[in-house]
Amino acid sequence: MVGAGKTNAKTPRVFAIVNQKGGVGKTTTAINLATALAAAEKRVLLIDLDPQGNASTGLGISQKQRVITTYEVLMGMDEIGGALVSTSVPGLQLVPASVELAGAEVELVETARREYRLKDAIERLKVVYDYVLVDCPPSLGLLTLNGMVAANAVLVPLQCEFYALEGLSHLVRTIDRVKKSLNPSLDLQGVVLTMFDKRNNLCDLVASDVRGYFGEKVYNTTIPRNVRISEAPSHGKPVLLYDWRCAGSQAYIHLASEVLYREQDYAH
Repeated sequence: MVGAGKTNAKTPRVFAIVNQKGGVGKTTTAINLATALAAAEKRVLLIDLDPQGNASTGLGISQKQRVITTYEVLMGMDEIGGALVSTSVPGLQLVPASVELAGAEVELVETARREYRLKDAIERLKVVYDYVLVDCPPSLGLLTLNGMVAANAVLVPLQCEFYALEGLSHLVRTIDRVKKSLNPSLDLQGVVLTMFDKRNNLCDLVASDVRGYFGEKVYNTTIPRNVRISEAPSHGKPVLLYDWRCAGSQAYIHLASEVLYREQDYAH
């Protein structure tokens, strides 16, 4: 277990990985960025906040291992420390998800501090982490809101497709609203372009549009369309463990380097 038994002497940096559209590489980015940060000798916790539980499955965590999940943590039934599961990646732990999370959206409505449940849970952690990544569901509901309220920054994976910018302005407005009313310290860490195919002119046009809109907030690293990235989850492994030499793995290593470079401005 990472740093077990230590008091939380320093507060981790928390990233909410958010896009209200599904199929944009959000969970893939969460798993592989977490793995790449752990490979850089950072202590990392990945919180699976999506009822589909794909981040848990993609790290090879079986249903039997998901004894205490983010559902129990958000509903106040258990502490987050009891939900920690070790993964096959040294330095990376997981809080798994369960399908019951789908009901949490409704159940939390009448609950006190409903937007702060995850933030409160993370603050009670007794284990020391450098980074906590929250894999949010593909919606802008109460679960994603919990992720953004708990976070220092939002990281947005964006698929290089025609409709990429559609809905993005809504996400940006949501981030602004959360910043104004619930979490004044929230920032946009960056936008990562996923499923990039350099043979496709449309990808270049989309990338140009996104860079025009977000400027330097867009990472230089793009995540390519890569069959090894697609295959890795079915083996319960991050692509960096499945095939570290492939283009997808190398891209996530570069992305982690960019994230860490941007983080140099923040004192831990």
